Amino acid sequence: MNVPVAWYLVVAALLFGIGAYGLLTRRSALVMFMCIELMLNAVNLTFVSFSRTLGDVAGQASVFFVMVVAAAEVTVGLGIVVAVFRRRSSTSVDELSELHG
Repeated sequence: MNVPVAWYLVVAALLFGIGAYGLLTRRSALVMFMCIELMLNAVNLTFVSFSRTLGDVAGQASVFFVMVVAAAEVTVGLGIVVAVFRRRSSTSVDELSELHG
């Protein structure tokens, strides 16, 4: 049973849309990080589906680089969120916007 590539692209578009909606509507930094990760996974699904369609490994190789960047982003971002939460007892992005000089 072969699933058409269009279905993968529709699922990826839905995941990206859900992530974009969550990123634009939520004010918690942790939820925003999860939404960014959801959007990156949607892009990864698109890369893998096109890679499978074209029979090329370049899309799958790109997915590994995206995953490495996402892991580094989560590590640094969560470290910053934990440090700010210890200081301010909140992860709201609205309160963090007051930190600029």
